[in-house]
Amino acid sequence: MSASHFRRAALALPGAVEGAHQRTADFRVGKRIFATLGYPDDAWGMVKLTQEQQSMLVESEPKIFRPVPGGWGKQGYTNVLLAKADATTLKSALTMAWKNVAPKATAKRRVTKQP
Repeated sequence: MSASHFRRAALALPGAVEGAHQRTADFRVGKRIFATLGYPDDAWGMVKLTQEQQSMLVESEPKIFRPVPGGWGKQGYTNVLLAKADATTLKSALTMAWKNVAPKATAKRRVTKQP
């Protein structure tokens, strides 16, 4: 998986736009960040999950996911090792993160459009 694939997958979600903070690319919906690229370095991405979602992904795919070090990780922020992630796993994690921050009307439309 590459940073450009992560970017394309994040921007494919409804209403997602790219921004930047602290010299990293971020992906937002409704002005709320759901993912970033390049933290802690270019090998990683980050998705904003619930603690339960984070636990599930870290336990099932420990070579791909890890809690962000420190307090942010305890809040569900989760690093994604890009080189180890496949397209399906990444899309699933990004979609979870997107749903966590998307306005309810936007998220509802997205869910009803999926087969």
